[in-house]
Amino acid sequence: MRIVFMGTPDFAVPSLNALLSLSQHTVSAVVTQPDRPQGRGLKTTASPVKRTGEAHGLPIFQPERLKSRSFRTVLEQIDAELFVVVAFRILPPELIALPRLGVINLHASLLPRYRGAAPIQWAIVNGERETGVTTFFIDRQVDTGRILLQRRTTIEPQETAGELHDRLALMGAETLVETISQVAAGTAHPIEQTGEVSLAPKLFRTDGWIDWTRPATEIHNRIRGFNPYPMAFTTWRGRTLRLFRSETTTQTSPVAPPGTLVIADANTGLIVQTGYGCLQVRTLQPEGRNVMSGEAFVRGYHPLEGELLGEEGSKKGNL
Repeated sequence: MRIVFMGTPDFAVPSLNALLSLSQHTVSAVVTQPDRPQGRGLKTTASPVKRTGEAHGLPIFQPERLKSRSFRTVLEQIDAELFVVVAFRILPPELIALPRLGVINLHASLLPRYRGAAPIQWAIVNGERETGVTTFFIDRQVDTGRILLQRRTTIEPQETAGELHDRLALMGAETLVETISQVAAGTAHPIEQTGEVSLAPKLFRTDGWIDWTRPATEIHNRIRGFNPYPMAFTTWRGRTLRLFRSETTTQTSPVAPPGTLVIADANTGLIVQTGYGCLQVRTLQPEGRNVMSGEAFVRGYHPLEGELLGEEGSKKGNL
């Protein structure tokens, strides 16, 4: 069976590799986004999926417009029986209708939970204890198609979005290969999505701003859910602090306002009063400096107990 693979970021790479190494089917072409300027130097960079496809000698297509007639003609000439989409763009109806067996999408949540662009991050931010991956047939509405397979996994209490991303990428690749085998053999049994619907909208840098009036557990979930992007952050003495890892603690100071450094000790590190309970900042990055432990920050920067985090900042920060 001929397959066209569509994807862009790192999350899609294990799926493409699995199709090439584990599947009995042929990846006839790879479709990914055009090369984009990235990084501080804005160097034009190929997507991870493009680099993987090139390493295997696959034809690569990078359309600016998915609705362009020339791109549709290319896909018609390939005449693939199946399109496979992993972390790509929204396909127009005329492309969805092309392959005989349909278009399969891999999504990093247990649909219909967390439909949208950032399911991994929002699941952690919202304190979910379980997530997974779903394969489904794409239809005209985003993330609403009939489910083919789902696989579940526990979210660990300290797990970051980056760590969960890597686990789900591998789990998703295995699930995708199994799904394609069933579709090709005619043994797949797609079912309609049922249950509670929730959304996982695209993230922006300002989403990482920490509101210290929120409970410690909620802030902890935001810190790990936004690591490595967009990164949780606050301000101290007018400068940005990025927060990488944290831990809730039984330490408390009910009379201190939220955001107060109730402990700033070279042995203990930083403990911050929140709207409910306290939070220990385990790892952080001062503006323009390297990532360091809370203890190293105290030794190097000498914050004072009673100082407030976030008081002089804004949601923009100096990112």
